[in-house]
Amino acid sequence: MGSLFRSEDMCLAQLFLQAGSAYDCISELGETGLVEFRDLNPSVNCFQRKFVNEIKRCEEMERILGKKHTNHIVPSLLNVAGMSVNIFISGLIQRPKIEAFERMMWRVCKGYTILSYSEIDEYLEDPDTGEPTKSVVFLISYWGELIGQKVKKICDCYHCHLYPYPSSREERTDHLVHRSLMCSVLWSQVLLRTDDYLRQVLKKASESVYTWYIEVKKMKAIYYVLNLCSLDVTNKCLISEVWCPVGDLGAVRQALEEGSRKSGATLPSFVNRIPSNDTPPTLIKTNKFTSGFQNIVDAYGVGTYREVNPAPFTIITFPFLFAVMFGDLGHGLIMAVFAFWMVLYENNRKLKNTRNEIWNTFFEGRYIILLMGLFSIYTGLIYNDCFSKSLNLFGSGWSVKAMGSDIAANRFLILDPNITGVFKGPYPLGIDPIWNLANNRLTFLNSYKMKMSVILGIVHMSFGVVLSVYNHLHFRKKSNLYLVFLPELLFMWCLFGYLVFMVVYKWLAFSAAESKTAPSILIHFINMFLMQSSGNQLLYPGQIGVQGFLLVIALLSVPVLLLGKPLYLYWLHNGSQRLGMYRVRGLTLTLPSGINFGDEFLHQGIHTIEYCLGCVSNTASYLRLWALSLAHAQLSEVLWRMVMHLGLRVDTSLGVLFLVPVFGLFAVLTVSILLVMEGLSAFLHALRLHWVEFQNKFYSGNGIKFSPFSFALLASSFDHDGFP
Repeated sequence: MGSLFRSEDMCLAQLFLQAGSAYDCISELGETGLVEFRDLNPSVNCFQRKFVNEIKRCEEMERILGKKHTNHIVPSLLNVAGMSVNIFISGLIQRPKIEAFERMMWRVCKGYTILSYSEIDEYLEDPDTGEPTKSVVFLISYWGELIGQKVKKICDCYHCHLYPYPSSREERTDHLVHRSLMCSVLWSQVLLRTDDYLRQVLKKASESVYTWYIEVKKMKAIYYVLNLCSLDVTNKCLISEVWCPVGDLGAVRQALEEGSRKSGATLPSFVNRIPSNDTPPTLIKTNKFTSGFQNIVDAYGVGTYREVNPAPFTIITFPFLFAVMFGDLGHGLIMAVFAFWMVLYENNRKLKNTRNEIWNTFFEGRYIILLMGLFSIYTGLIYNDCFSKSLNLFGSGWSVKAMGSDIAANRFLILDPNITGVFKGPYPLGIDPIWNLANNRLTFLNSYKMKMSVILGIVHMSFGVVLSVYNHLHFRKKSNLYLVFLPELLFMWCLFGYLVFMVVYKWLAFSAAESKTAPSILIHFINMFLMQSSGNQLLYPGQIGVQGFLLVIALLSVPVLLLGKPLYLYWLHNGSQRLGMYRVRGLTLTLPSGINFGDEFLHQGIHTIEYCLGCVSNTASYLRLWALSLAHAQLSEVLWRMVMHLGLRVDTSLGVLFLVPVFGLFAVLTVSILLVMEGLSAFLHALRLHWVEFQNKFYSGNGIKFSPFSFALLASSFDHDGFP
């Protein structure tokens, strides 16, 4: 969890690449994806850099491959097969001359001829000398009249004996008709087989077009990186600067060694770590499970280098707060099953590589949806709510027999534990199912969920304040523990932590019989700020004194938070006007000589006002947990009553047939309204609670994201967008 809790420790390194091995070294670094290159030629125009011509050639090849889509490249290349073959020339040539004849034919005709020959076993009489000689029969096919003239001249030069034409017109006509018929049959067979062969070859080649396209993209990316490098004075070495995780320097050295080995360079390329005062980029290593939650955090802002990362805590708190607002056993089960299906088929290319942005959003957040569904199942069990109906798993702890006369007279069920014999004991898990039938159900659930929302909000915000301690300690600002963290925590706990205490104390100290006379928490909380009792019943003895003490502590923490840090910096800086090192209780602090205390006071003043007012508004903001939970439950109940209830009321023989379309309508409305629309609403509200109420207590989000040179990211972008 170390890397996920805080970003990786980064360093600035210098690469010395030999000119002959620079391309292969950059390629190996692209395969590892461990470094981010810096531009060492910021003043040079992009059209004036060294490898601009190579990039242009890659772009041209990319354009050509982009035009030749996989489904169209075969027909376009098969058009070559439509070129017409002209005339066949056949004849005899002496055996010793055939090799020279073949070479001459290839050189002169440049491959536009096809020469086939076969040696004749018996000796033939030479027509010129009359002597028996070994001969070879040949057949030449060629394209175009110009090539035909060259072929005939070569045959004359090598004293080839060509087959003569028939002498008379009739013989030539008969010969032409006969040969044409034979040639047409033969030609159709040749073309058919050639077409099939070319189609198979080109189809196999088209399967590699995507690979070629990726390779061209890689080449273009490598030359782009080479343009970021600078040349040394000898123009034999390329120098580049990269950000790299400290723990991966060994892998970078190994990649450079591998690149040098592949290029056959005599001098190796090497890496050298250099000091830097620049703020490094932020790198948080994730996997397929944590990447979705990290994206939620990064959408607020990329974390400042080495500050606490909220993502590991968001993995639990985000789906939980979502489930508090969305809690329904049935809806959560549907959501969890849908997410589990996406997780099960997460390696399916058809699901991963689509151009539907909405589907891509769901698919990339499949683990978030899975946890939201599982937590919704849990909160649905706590609320005892499944499609607006309660599940009686353990038997109700209430008995309404003692209220029989009242129910018969009023036809209303109002649960009151003060009636003797009504309440037997609490339900083992969650809310008792009888509350689903009671007319005072909303009164009970509103009180329960409202107080639960306040308690969860105070705990969540307090946890965010506590996490700021790790930032103060890591950045060696121990004074902030006393001048920032402690006043913030005291202000929140003395006021709103005390509110949580009163809620819990009232639950424990007052019985059902005393509930009607129990004092109001809201009235006492208001009187705490007014510093008066108003004659109301106290929750506990000494309440007025405790409230006054807590209020004084909270008020005193405000000036400490406002003035403590600026005055402390002024006190440290007052003894020196130059760059100095101060050691205070084991703390080493470096202050610039030109510190602006006006800016410090202004910044701390804004922070104090924002925090103090934010504690009030943020606490009220968590009441959305109560509001959305109530709204989701009411919408679910309305949908059941308006749709399914009508279908179930039909008790005739046609009721079953009528129930089929009613259930279909209920399913469609449930998915579209309660799962999609209500789910999106709860998701956005949970997002707001994490960004504003939780993360702003310790997370600044002012960092720069680490952007490595990686071929894997290059290929994944093509898979996501689709091949052009």
